[in-house]
Order: sequence, then structure tokens, then C-alpha cells
Amino acid sequence: MENNENQVVIAMPRIGDKAPSFKAVTTQGPINFPEDYKGSWVILFSHPADFTPVCTSEFMTFASMEEKFAKANCKLVGLSVDGLYSHIAWLRTIKEKIEYKGMKNVEVNFPLIEDITMEVAKKYGMMMPGESNTKAVRAVFFVDPKGIIRAIIYYPLSLGRNFDELYRAVVAMQAADAFSIATPADWRPGDDVIVPTAGSCGVAKERMENKEGIKCYDWFFCTKQISKEAIEKEILKK
Repeated sequence: MENNENQVVIAMPRIGDKAPSFKAVTTQGPINFPEDYKGSWVILFSHPADFTPVCTSEFMTFASMEEKFAKANCKLVGLSVDGLYSHIAWLRTIKEKIEYKGMKNVEVNFPLIEDITMEVAKKYGMMMPGESNTKAVRAVFFVDPKGIIRAIIYYPLSLGRNFDELYRAVVAMQAADAFSIATPADWRPGDDVIVPTAGSCGVAKERMENKEGIKCYDWFFCTKQISKEAIEKEILKK
């Protein structure tokens, strides 16, 4: 497929698609994605370039939160179009020289993909010509244990990501799967969740009268409470 400027346009993967497969060299050795991560959630994320300040702040934050993500059965995989030796030198610099917001001696243990050919970045739609032809935007792909893309977030080069939101999202999606519910705006574990639509105001009324712990604002909008402890018992590894 080509656009009006005769530039090749590669279809970007979408929510619900199988995550495109690839093999790559990383700072932690070769990987076969997503096959190597079967059974785990994965956040595959790209950054524009090594030795840049926004990316440095992001990697320090992600590395500092890696254990927290791991307890939620979620692994991290980074990518940029830099080479392996650049990655290694940058991560060493972060550990040995950078102190930021109380974070220091930060060691990045999750894999960082070498993608100098831009093959993976293009396959995942991480290259945005409107931003740059040589740098990947800040893309985030949430891949579930079956290798299915469940959520996608894109940020421009200038905007650092909110990592609390990335964690909230992966926990919320797991809660939705585990309890067959949806999560409302700004949901956090312990907040009320949204139950499947009642189907009619009569059914909603019956729910309320049966005292199932369900609160209905109208027939199409009902919530119930699931404790933070129940969420953590189901999702978080102890």
C-alpha cells in the first residue's frame, strides 16, 4: 500500500491482533517475541534514542518499577533504533552517573532491543514520519499471555510517559479478565467496578432488590465493589 507521496505505508497492528512476531538481539541476549513470553503479560515499548534526557528518565523509572510489574505477571521489553553497543554504553552511564528524583545506581535488567534496521519499529508502526524518519516515537504495546495486543498508547518524542498509568492499565485489564467486569474512569484496585449491562431496567431493579452488592445508577450503568485484597490475591504474585 502506498500514500500519495509514493511512500510505503505499513499497516499498524491493532488491539485484538496477534502481536507481530520477530527475533532480535537485545542487551539480555536474543529473544523470540512474543513466543518467549507466553504465559506473561508484556509491555513492549519504544524510545527515540539512547543518550537522550527524556528517555533516560523513563528507563530509570521503568527499571525502578520492574519488580512491581513482575509481581503483576508483566515483563518489560524496550526498543530503539540504536545499536547494541550504544544501548550497553547508555545503560552503563545511567547506572554509574545519573541520579534523578532519588533514583541512583539504577540497573536496567530488562531487555533492550537493537533495531538498527528499523525492522521491528516499522512492523509495529513505531516510526511516525510526522515526528521523525529516524527515531521511533514513544509507543507502548500491552501484550497478553496469549500473545494478543490488548492496548496501545502512543506519545510524541517530547512527552515522557506516565508509568503509574501504564501499571494501572495492565492491572485493570487483568482484573477485567479475571472478574468479567469493566473498570470506570481513574479506577484503582479497591474502587467500584462496572458490571455487565443489566439489559433492562427491570433486571437492574431485581439486582438491587436481591441485595447483590450492586448499585445501579440506571439500567445501563451498574457497579459493585471488589476489594483491593481480592484484586491482589487474583492478580499480584506474592
